[in-house]
Amino acid sequence: MTVIQVSEKELRRLKVLVELGDDHLRPAEAAALLGIGTRQLLRLRDVFAAEGPSGLISCKRGRPSNRSHGLTFRETVVGLVRARYADFGPTLAAEKLLEVHGLPLGVETLRQWMIADGLWVRRRERQQRVFQPRQRRACLGDLVQIDGSEHWWFEDRGPQCTLLVFIGDATSRLMELRLLETEAAFGYFEATRTYLAAHGKPVTFYSDKHSIFRVTRADAVGGRGMTQFGRALHDLNIGILCANTPQAKGRVERANKTLQDRLVKEFRLQGVSSIAAGNAALPAFMASYNARFAKVAADGHDMHRPVGAFDDIDSAFSWQEERTVSCNLTLQYDKMLFLLQPDEITRGLARKRVTVHDFPNGRFEIRHQGRSLPFLPFDKHGAVMQARVVARKNLGVAVTAVRATQLRRDGVISNALPTLAAAIGSTTLDRLAPALAFAQGLHGLAEERPMRSARR
Repeated sequence: MTVIQVSEKELRRLKVLVELGDDHLRPAEAAALLGIGTRQLLRLRDVFAAEGPSGLISCKRGRPSNRSHGLTFRETVVGLVRARYADFGPTLAAEKLLEVHGLPLGVETLRQWMIADGLWVRRRERQQRVFQPRQRRACLGDLVQIDGSEHWWFEDRGPQCTLLVFIGDATSRLMELRLLETEAAFGYFEATRTYLAAHGKPVTFYSDKHSIFRVTRADAVGGRGMTQFGRALHDLNIGILCANTPQAKGRVERANKTLQDRLVKEFRLQGVSSIAAGNAALPAFMASYNARFAKVAADGHDMHRPVGAFDDIDSAFSWQEERTVSCNLTLQYDKMLFLLQPDEITRGLARKRVTVHDFPNGRFEIRHQGRSLPFLPFDKHGAVMQARVVARKNLGVAVTAVRATQLRRDGVISNALPTLAAAIGSTTLDRLAPALAFAQGLHGLAEERPMRSARR
């Protein structure tokens, strides 16, 4: 018995031709069912009558396509990809072959060639990276994982904000929680300072590769080679390590998921709708959470060290930047000009480096070799308002601040219009309203000091 493999199209033709041979269909009806002309149908009928079902099979089956590329062309393309684009994906490699070498080729064709030659692996065949669990640290305070979780913690009752989470690696115990408008260096300063006051200094903090913890630019030069938060921990003799993947700090990531479920519902039950109220409710929640989920450390020894008298906490948790003193004893920082008061110390600091300490409460201090220098601030900010560069995590806070400024300015302008209308008339006021709004807006911007940078 001979088995003939046919396609769905050929099988449909066979059924129609059988119906036609049995006089159940007219030639015109059969041609309409197959979507071909009557002459083509009669030709198929004659082939079917002479050769049977095998006559309906395409003679091109098993042969290369007339539009296929030749073997020489394929070897040339694969050789170029192997030599110059071995780590390129098929789409990018096809673009470069056309752009650089003038070789037009379909992406899917190139994909199949690269798969056949071992230059590309199908997504479903790629081996998933395995993240095996890591043993907990033995002692409390040996390693503390930290992370910021941006979420709608108050649902629709309040703004979107960030929760800073400090969790002990040895016990999965929540060590510190702090709600902030956005994940910023000063927020970590505040939360870490509270952590040190409650528990002492841990051996190491473990974080992701956020720019708060790690200098992200490979070509960065100057400074102390560390971020402000890293510098603060270095001054306090606390280590910091950065995880290469989220799975490496899985304990704090899993805690974030649990908090995004339980803490949100707890805030709903208590009617909490603001950051201040949320921070006030966090200690009780932490106690309940730790009583339920915290583990016992394998070693009962606590690795936390007390904060010593020699640890300058205020100085460590300030934003520090170096500046060069000019010949007239001035220096610039944060769009401000600082005037050093001339005395026997400051007169010799021309063209030398000093350190500006920017404290969270807005206070400034200028130091040289650990000595505080007398100065007077001079705000030289002009009327030029450039667009701020805002990181993605700070975008919500920045838009809210801009909206608040707009509403305040709109209120000033609307209150001024009735008085002007009475003085110059409503018709003239309608023509001058756009210019008046623009002028009052510039006046308001010139009087207000611009918003502090994202580190706040």
